[in-house]
Amino acid sequence: MRSSFSARTGPQLLKTPSYRQQVGRRRLVVVCAMLGLALASGVIGALTHPQPDQIATAQTGPFSYFPSE
Repeated sequence: MRSSFSARTGPQLLKTPSYRQQVGRRRLVVVCAMLGLALASGVIGALTHPQPDQIATAQTGPFSYFPSE
């Protein structure tokens, strides 16, 4: 009679990840989260940044606080 624990066809059980694998996954998650946050910040900054033609029309200088005639 064959043992129920003998090798047979079917899905294989997965091993529990080792401590090193878990640490590696956590580091990867942290790095990906930081990159995602940086990308999102860059996109939001690019969308909220004023257009260059608006910056060119603004006249500021050392005497911009004094009314000009």
